[in-house]
Amino acid sequence: MDRFNPASSPIHFTVVLPSSARPAGEPEERPRDGEARAALDIVYIEGFVAQTIIGIDTNELHEPQPVQLDLAIGVPSLRACSTDQIGDTINYAAVRAELHTLLATHKVQLLEALAEQVAQLLIDRFGAHWVRVKLCKPAKFDDVAAVGVIIERRCGQFD
Repeated sequence: MDRFNPASSPIHFTVVLPSSARPAGEPEERPRDGEARAALDIVYIEGFVAQTIIGIDTNELHEPQPVQLDLAIGVPSLRACSTDQIGDTINYAAVRAELHTLLATHKVQLLEALAEQVAQLLIDRFGAHWVRVKLCKPAKFDDVAAVGVIIERRCGQFD
């Protein structure tokens, strides 16, 4: 049996990776010429699960359903690395409390709009310079593990 030689194959494939496949802390946007970008430290919250009313289907409009959030919060060189003080970093407990409040009070229907509100919260209230928000509905369909959205935002986009 002949071995497959990709170089001689008339079939070519292009693989496009989603933004979630890029290394954490590597925002899509590149600095402009002559513009240096400070390194970011990434604080993350993974697997945050809560209940909220979200969706466009009739059966989603009145009863809370589970959503899951994974957050990457980029801030310039955390002072907490040298000071060991909670005030010099992103306080996970404070972010968690704000997320519970947002999920209990938002009035949006789409995951995209809710993810945008989460990103704005992290930038405005917690001083993030860059965020990646992954928001999904686990087990929305019997044959799918989850459906959702991943967005990335930088400070200055909400001014």
